[in-house]
Amino acid sequence: MIHQALALPRPTLTRGFVSNGGGMFVHQCRTKTPRVTFCAADDQIASSKSNKTRKVVEHVCLLKAKDGLSEEVEKDMLDYLYTTQYQMRGIVAISVGCIGDRNNEYFTHALYMRFQKKEDLDKFYENPFFLKVLNEYVTPFCHGLTNVDYESEVEDDILAIFRKGEEYNYGEEFVLLITFAKSASEKNTKDAMDSFAQLTSSLPSLIVQSTQGSNFNGSSKEFTHAAVVRFRSFDAMEIFFEGREYKDMWRSQFEPFIEKSEALHFSVDPVGTDVM
Repeated sequence: MIHQALALPRPTLTRGFVSNGGGMFVHQCRTKTPRVTFCAADDQIASSKSNKTRKVVEHVCLLKAKDGLSEEVEKDMLDYLYTTQYQMRGIVAISVGCIGDRNNEYFTHALYMRFQKKEDLDKFYENPFFLKVLNEYVTPFCHGLTNVDYESEVEDDILAIFRKGEEYNYGEEFVLLITFAKSASEKNTKDAMDSFAQLTSSLPSLIVQSTQGSNFNGSSKEFTHAAVVRFRSFDAMEIFFEGREYKDMWRSQFEPFIEKSEALHFSVDPVGTDVM
């Protein structure tokens, strides 16, 4: 099986809502523009990071919007999803957007959230405001949604935990969903996910942060594992997936042991810029 991300198409026009965690969305149509100059050596950046880590819980919600969704309805849907962070405690980071390319599962929009602990995620699912948003602004306009939740670790630093600071103002949010085959051993799975983590952590000039883990969402078991990678730019994402290190790792560690995978991405920009 050849992983879709090996030949990621370069989008020329992306319509989406984007947010980096502060304020309301700005709906925009824009062409891809490079944001990052790669100048610092990876080992220099890596050496400046702390070795201490903190556990976090990652939540990814993928939507399949109905055809003919109007721009106004789309904006309301994503605005309301975004504002859930202000209506409840426990959400420490959030991003949301329109998925940049067509995909096999027909996902059209993605919501990413970070929680400090599983209990906060459980409260989120039961929160009356969130349920109202789903019932009034999401499910009437979508064929369905898929939730994936996993526990991971990040650098024990307030900027890294909350995804704040200049590094997180721009970039490309990449979501990787994986279904390991039942025949894959626990060691096969662990080696594959560890190799992905090692590769992403070794390239800080391209990647701001990466997390990965086993999906523990009992209602959405279609995918067994997931990863979320914040690339510094669209160009950085392309460099990563076109690199030999990634291709070799995928072919040796993943392809022999998975049933399917899905690669999705959406752009993140500071709120209030690039308005069209």
